Amino acid sequence: MRVFPNPRVRNLGILAHVDAGKTTVTERILFLTGAVHKQGEVHDGTTVTDFDPQERERGITISAAAVSCDWDGHRLALIDTPGHVDFSDEVERALRVLDGAVAVFDAVAGVEPQSETVWRQADRHGVPRIAFVNKMDRAGADLDAAVASLRSRLGAVALPVQLPVGREDGFRGVVDLVRMKAYVWGGGGLEETGVPPGLRDEAVRRRRALEEAVAELHPEALEEYCADEALSDGTLERALRALTLAGTAVVVLCGSAYRDRGIEPLLDAVVAYLPAPTDRPPVGGGERAADPHAPLVALAFKVNAAPTGRMTYVRVYAGVLTKGATVLDTATGRTERISRVLRVQADRTAEVSIAVAGDIVAVVGPKTVRAGATLCVPYAPVVLEPPVPAAPVVSMAVEARRSTDTGRLAAGLARLAEEDPSLVVRTDPETGQTVLSGLGELHLEVAVERLRRDRDLEVTVGRPQVAYRETVVKGVTGLLHRHVKQDGGAGQFAHVVLDVQPLDGDPGEEEFVFASTVTGGRVPQEYVRAVEAGCRDALAEGPLGGHQVTGVRVTLTDGATHPKDSSELAFRTAGRAALREALRASAMALLEPVAEVTVTVPAESVGAVLGDLAARRGRVTDSQVRGGTSVVTATVPLAELFGYATRLRGRTQGRGTFATRPAGYEPATA
Repeated sequence: MRVFPNPRVRNLGILAHVDAGKTTVTERILFLTGAVHKQGEVHDGTTVTDFDPQERERGITISAAAVSCDWDGHRLALIDTPGHVDFSDEVERALRVLDGAVAVFDAVAGVEPQSETVWRQADRHGVPRIAFVNKMDRAGADLDAAVASLRSRLGAVALPVQLPVGREDGFRGVVDLVRMKAYVWGGGGLEETGVPPGLRDEAVRRRRALEEAVAELHPEALEEYCADEALSDGTLERALRALTLAGTAVVVLCGSAYRDRGIEPLLDAVVAYLPAPTDRPPVGGGERAADPHAPLVALAFKVNAAPTGRMTYVRVYAGVLTKGATVLDTATGRTERISRVLRVQADRTAEVSIAVAGDIVAVVGPKTVRAGATLCVPYAPVVLEPPVPAAPVVSMAVEARRSTDTGRLAAGLARLAEEDPSLVVRTDPETGQTVLSGLGELHLEVAVERLRRDRDLEVTVGRPQVAYRETVVKGVTGLLHRHVKQDGGAGQFAHVVLDVQPLDGDPGEEEFVFASTVTGGRVPQEYVRAVEAGCRDALAEGPLGGHQVTGVRVTLTDGATHPKDSSELAFRTAGRAALREALRASAMALLEPVAEVTVTVPAESVGAVLGDLAARRGRVTDSQVRGGTSVVTATVPLAELFGYATRLRGRTQGRGTFATRPAGYEPATA
């Protein structure tokens, strides 16, 4: 096995809105680095990372796929992530284990809804990024407009380090503003030249603006700029790297992946600006750095429970992971044996003997490890923060067409939920039906299709249903509840007084806040915790329709105990009954999930689209015209978006497209 020192490893994700070109970017990177010998195309269904039959049929990325390649003496481990909002949980799990990312943007559309979503996800995980503005060869492509949208919509300090050579269909290269060289692609491939005479003045102006922007943000650069009124190439590059690692600024490059233009400078930028594992902070409370000699700690972030065998994808943060090693799963307390360590290339694997700190590999052997589990040496346990699955918002009933397949359906659903924690399987207590919940209509469609193909099951499904919530509009104060029970032996006694009020802000964001103002020890602390637990129990079913209650503040203001009959169980029961009674006495509202929908249609179809959105209870928040194409942004209840793709195609003769992203909860309207 070829061993790389940690400073020469880059673990990065490719992030983007659907159709921005991230899979094509990944494919060109693999071809240029020699990892594959033939370029695949998304429209032909021949790409390396979109290997699942559904991905190739639908032309979208569904599952995050890991690949690796070498560039300039560095090993690049790439994860091509989905761009569709329904699979954002795949992005979340990938970002949890990545050191850096390349965010791909459409040069015409700029920042799109899912671009914003994945950018915010990367913000939460503190993942440094560089931006690649793709599709510079398209009509209407504009690097400056794309950079402006990065600044306005994402709040990013975007620093363009390239100047396009040619526009739209005439795009043929870039000027590197750091080294003041031009890279031009033609029939003979890449040619490095001086800055073209017609662009020299513009390049000098932009280089000057870049130096000024960097000097404002970086102390070393500011010192040199004040002394010399300019920055050397070396100082500029070091400052850009430091700003990228700190998340202070974002380096912006451009190109056209489909036409093989701009990928080599992008790879150079990945090596120059994105972090190595050694640049990232230690994990485990700051105790475990990326050191092969430290005790092992790794995070399982993805499970593939295929019928042919179970593979667990892990990121090694410290130490080494070897074939035959025994590791502790801190989530279950069980030890597991690693029988094989695999280097992954999409759907192909190659066995290796060892993985060192900074590596992303798959392991075979663990039987019960779930995504989010920490694996470590048994004598030095540590727990890493796992990625938190997104809460499902859409559900559908699923049942086997033949009663003899019921057991196989249950096993298939269990495997789906094991591989994708954002899928939740439950049994409806009223109907007895099996209910599958996920992040969107497409998410559930893909899951059901996998049951049919992978498990050879004939299943029937019900119409998707959204996850409603209930919230308090006007609460009650001083609600008294006394729980007394005597049935022989020790009894139960609990006396509580509650205030119930709505929470400020979005009621769908924060579920529940509990506080106690009881003084004088009238209710001991352990009973206060029991009351809180009882209140949480009561939130599972609201009075309007049995939906989960959210956005509630409960305050325990008074209470009383009995010297013999009071217990934690009694106070938990009292808390549950008291809150249920308080909710019935409060003014309640039904909440429904809403989505921000961005619809792109020909200008002549915008009237029909606006009318359709209004019929779906949509609220238009923005409308723009870009060269004969209208872009309409609206907030629409999620329940009204089922089947919208078919309706939009019909109203626009197949020319309209739309994208969605979750926008929280709002009061349901008729």
